Parts: sequence; structure tokens; C-alpha cells
Amino acid sequence: MSPFSAAFLILGIAQVYFGWRGYRFLARRIPSRIFRAALMAVAAAAYWFLYQFNFAAWRSGHETVYLTFRDAVLAAPFLWWAASSLFAFLLAIPIEIVRGIARGVRLLMARRRAPDPALESPSRRHLLEHAATAVIATPFVAGAYGLFYGRINVQVTPQPIRLARLPRAFDGFRICQLSDIHIGPFMPADEIRKYVAIANAQKAEMIVLTGDFVTFDPNTQEAVVDALRGLRAPFGVYGCLGNHDMWARVEDSITELFRQTGVRMLRGTNVPVTIGTDSFNFIGVDFQSPRRFGPSPPVWPLLGNIEGLVDRDRVNILLSHNPDTFDRAAELGIDLSLAGHTHGGQLALEFISPEIAPSRLVTPYVSGWFGKPGGQLYVNRGIGTIFIPMRVGAPPEITVYSLTRGNPNLESASSNS
Repeated sequence: MSPFSAAFLILGIAQVYFGWRGYRFLARRIPSRIFRAALMAVAAAAYWFLYQFNFAAWRSGHETVYLTFRDAVLAAPFLWWAASSLFAFLLAIPIEIVRGIARGVRLLMARRRAPDPALESPSRRHLLEHAATAVIATPFVAGAYGLFYGRINVQVTPQPIRLARLPRAFDGFRICQLSDIHIGPFMPADEIRKYVAIANAQKAEMIVLTGDFVTFDPNTQEAVVDALRGLRAPFGVYGCLGNHDMWARVEDSITELFRQTGVRMLRGTNVPVTIGTDSFNFIGVDFQSPRRFGPSPPVWPLLGNIEGLVDRDRVNILLSHNPDTFDRAAELGIDLSLAGHTHGGQLALEFISPEIAPSRLVTPYVSGWFGKPGGQLYVNRGIGTIFIPMRVGAPPEITVYSLTRGNPNLESASSNS
């Protein structure tokens, strides 16, 4: 079973669980069974309507590039509930197990006619009930935070990068990165323009874009290119394409639209970046994965189409949407890889443990800096969202790299590695 199928199954079980909890809540407060049944029927009908609405909208593939009333009133609350209830159910499982054991112990003690006063205490049971409710409610509160604030709380991350072979002319050279735009109702064109202004304000020598400009609807490509056309940098704006650009089949068309605005997509190509007589080799690739990823076929060998572009005598910097190309890039002698794709987990609890991020199901490179012999990688968390318009523990990010001469400390791995 795929991770997506497993998550969908757990989500279905979670809805049954919270329906049961809802009925128990009503049973304690409404004596009339008919009235309780009527309320549950209304709730089930509302849930079914919202489910059908959102599922039909997802299947249609049509996306707006601004927030509509329907998105705000019908889509956002349902998606908040779906994500929050899934995480809350995972927290509820151990709680229900403990409750079951406690009920079993009480029943056993009662049969032996030797009840434990501590176990039988109503005040103790109420305290435990309130504590369990607070724990289960936490994902719903965190989800509301992620919907209303977390997904727009952008962080500008300064990231020093030491490169042993960096020419002196590039000491202090700055590159600003934007990734995973995902234009849509929860990342409208006007919001993207705000990120463009923030990126321009960094005064970097170069700006790079690392893919996933659209999500599924190819008709949104003109809007996202228009929203990004204001990007300006002395050494230009470059980019690569992501898996969603491939899935929407806009690779050629969006490349041409970007070209018309002065943004160059590097698709298995390279360009020299030159100051005087010094230069570094700048390479970009389309989305590549060593295994099937959705509609994307596996690519092997990874980066095989750019092996001949790597210059052993110069610093090589690679734009690759998928961070999983890093291992191969390091083998090829690519000094620095810049990636996106993961959204930093999007719904992550890495402030509790670095392992709690959905993206770790598909890659060890979730966010931040990674180093190994042969190269370095930075995974940008992106600015957009997908499926669920929420970010928890993974705020949107604009990264500003400062290149300096020197040997990198490859043993000082990212806290997320």
C-alpha cells in the first residue's frame, strides 16, 4: 500500500472515530434520541456535501489564481478539518488504548469485588478525560494556525555557503532562491507579487526559481509567469522546472513564457556566470527521480543528461527541483545543489523531533543544508502549499545564499539531516 493510500484509509477511519465521539457528546447532553439522530444526519449531510464539493473540484483540475468565496467558505474549512482530524486521530489511538486497558482493569477489579478507589474516582476519570480532549484538540488549533498564519509567515533565511574552489571575484556573491510557488486560490497572483518584492529587496546578484510554478491546471501558467515577471537581479533570473510543471504538461510552454519575460529556464543545459576572467558553471535540470513518482517515470541514471556539462576545473552549481538528485550530484563533483520539492514537510513537527515530517516518507532531504564529500545541498521549503492550505512547523521560505571562499565543514550536517 502506498503512503497516500494508507493516509487516505486512516483518514476514513478517523472520520468514523470522530463521528462516534460526536454522537457520545450529544448523548450526554440531549436526552431525545430522535433529536440526536436528526443532528447527526444534518452533520453527515453537510460533511458529504463538502466532501463531494472538494473532491469534484480536485478532479476537475481547474484552479483559480485568486481566493474565491467558495474556496474560503467551502474548501478551506473542510481541508482544515481533514488534515487536523487525521493528526488528532493518530494522537487519539494511544489514548484510546490506555482507556481500554483502564476499563478492563476496572471491570476485572469489580468482578473480584475489590475495586481500586483510585481507578473508580469520578474526579480522576474526569481529569483524564479533559486531558485527553486537550491533547486531541491540539492538531485542530495547530491546523487553524497553519491555515491563517503559518502558510503566509515567510522567513528570509540567510545561508552562508563555503566553496573551496570559488574564484576570488565571486567571494560574497549572493543568490536568492524562490521555490514551489503553486499558484492557486491559496497562493494567488497578488500574494506572489509580495514575495517578488521581498526577493528583490534582498539585492542579491542572482535570483533562482526551483520549480513547481503550477499545481495541476495548465491554464494558470500565464498568471504565475506574469506574477513573477517583476523579479530583477544584476546577473539575471534563472530557473528549473518541477514535477507539477511536468504533470500539468506545461514544460515547453512555460519555458517560452518565462523566456519572454527575461527568465531563463535551464533544462539540461548550462551557462557560465562570469565576472572578468573568473566564472562558475551554472546547470539546471528538469524533475528527475530514481523511482516512479506519481505520473513521473523513474530516471536512471540520475543526472545522466548533464554528466557532460560538469566542468571539473570550475565550481559547479546545480538547480534541481528534487533533492534526491544530490547523492548523484556529489558523485559527479557538483559543488552545490539547490532544490525544493518537499515544502519542508508542510505539516511537520520537527520542533519536537527531526523525524516528524511527512516528506521523510519519500526523501531524507526534507529541508535545510546537507553536506557530504563531493558537494553540498540546500533544500528550500518553498512558498506555496499543496492539497492542504496549511503550514505547521515548516514556514514558507526565501533563501539568500552568500558564497564565500573556503573549505566547507561537511561534518556539520543540517539539523534536519
